[in-house]
Amino acid sequence: MSLLTLDGVSKIFGGLVAVNDVSFEVEQGGIVGLIGPNGAGKTTVFNLITGNYVPDGGDIRFAGQSIRGMKPHTIVGLGIARTFQSIRLFPTLPVVENVLAGRHCRMHAGILGSMFHTPAQRREERAALERAMSELEFVGLAGAWADAAGSLSYGNQRLLEMARALASDPRLIILDEPAGSMNDPETAVLIELIHAIRKRGVTVLLIEHDMGLVMRVCEKLLVLEHGALIAAGSPDVVRRDPKVIEAYLGQDD
Repeated sequence: MSLLTLDGVSKIFGGLVAVNDVSFEVEQGGIVGLIGPNGAGKTTVFNLITGNYVPDGGDIRFAGQSIRGMKPHTIVGLGIARTFQSIRLFPTLPVVENVLAGRHCRMHAGILGSMFHTPAQRREERAALERAMSELEFVGLAGAWADAAGSLSYGNQRLLEMARALASDPRLIILDEPAGSMNDPETAVLIELIHAIRKRGVTVLLIEHDMGLVMRVCEKLLVLEHGALIAAGSPDVVRRDPKVIEAYLGQDD
């Protein structure tokens, strides 16, 4: 069953067509990679899905509902969470508070409850803290819960971003270059974590330049070039596609 559908989606910045009539589906429970050369429009597609940009054409549907034009916080509430190509944490705050920031979209205490610390508000805060610690355990960072987020290694900051995204109860998690600047042992941990996320019933869509990682974890690949989708299919099929080979390696004149 399709969880996410892009139907003829386009985005234009001035005279630049960043995304050109892109259509694809992400099946529920899958691990899908969105790949392509630098400047192909991959992150723009992610920003369109998560509400950071509004499409100039086409539609985006999540669980059968159009999310075109919705605000990012509304889209998170529907069940789409993401990480970013450039890490976006609160570096001076403790690790656990960064994860709590991802949980707040599921909390219901209003201004009065927070001001007067009602029993319901206190229960909700305790539950949120327990959930945050659970997500830190899941990504292997429970021992660093009190450390400043900015003190973590780059790879662990990536994992912290994933814990924060998971705390929002997503049905779909979008990862923008999660292996960026990771060493081999960190990448191995990331691969295990992506598989563990899928086992939780969360669908994964990722941009990644590490082709070794992509080929090991993704069941389906989508390939963009100059904002257009040029190939889609299993990793074995895509890696042999002449259009994909030309996009990455160029054409031998």
